[in-house]
Amino acid sequence: MTTLEKRLADIGAMLELAAEEGGDAMEAELRAELSQLQEELAKAEISALLAGPHDLTNAIVSIHPGAGGVEAQDWAEMLMRMYLRWAEKSRYKTEILDYQAGEEAGVKGVTFTVNGEYAYGKMKAEAGVHRLVRISPFDANKRRHTSFASLYVYPEIEEDVDIQIDEKDLRIDTYRASSAGGQHVNKTDSAVRITHLPTGVVVQCQNERSQIKNKAVAMKVLKAKLFEMKKKEQEDKLDKIAGEKKDIAWGSQIRSYVFQPYQLVKDHRTGHEVGNVNAVMDGDLDQFIEAFLMGKKATDGGKDIE
Repeated sequence: MTTLEKRLADIGAMLELAAEEGGDAMEAELRAELSQLQEELAKAEISALLAGPHDLTNAIVSIHPGAGGVEAQDWAEMLMRMYLRWAEKSRYKTEILDYQAGEEAGVKGVTFTVNGEYAYGKMKAEAGVHRLVRISPFDANKRRHTSFASLYVYPEIEEDVDIQIDEKDLRIDTYRASSAGGQHVNKTDSAVRITHLPTGVVVQCQNERSQIKNKAVAMKVLKAKLFEMKKKEQEDKLDKIAGEKKDIAWGSQIRSYVFQPYQLVKDHRTGHEVGNVNAVMDGDLDQFIEAFLMGKKATDGGKDIE
């Protein structure tokens, strides 16, 4: 008997006892037990949906602003903060691997890890284009602006996954690491940029003080990105065979965050929406993740989501 089954049996026994004794004395205890059971059932259902081959692993997350200069760069940094706050609330550990500061504000790009059980399984629900509508703090005329940023999520690949990388296919550059404010982290060329020549994939890491450690982390990120590319190629082949068509246009955002003229966060895949924008930007994302996972279960017929 599972823990949930035992708890359900215990509540059944409590109900029988309450019926015999009139129920008033045990009502508060029963309500508390039922409430806790509902929470545990909800968690169990979400865990059952996270059954993909890599759902249990850590996640590598990259955020990049769209066109629009400082507006989009500021939005990318807002998204970074949102996901770091979500990870903190979810008791995940995070580590920023690479941070490219914007010229005036925000970021030109940022890569970080989210470490903990089901980090990738949950974070992959957030991959896609995110759209912001607000009165720009950078516009003296206080006009409404629309900005875009894209979020990519990769599983941290285990060592036994067969992704072959030939050293001859790599160009490795070193440079001096700098912090978000532009100050030098140290006086040596410890930061590492690796270019995979056959695919053009570029990864970089400046988090560690050691060049050797930065190279090791960058290689881990490169392996994850090449794995995702390989998986995507296989999916595209299957789609072509099945005659499916997917819209991958830049404008096909997965979610909109509207600050003005009203407040609303709406997920365009599931239809789930919330009026409390500030709470969402402060990391209240579980409701969107759960709605996506439940929606995928319905459309995929219960198959593993990957």
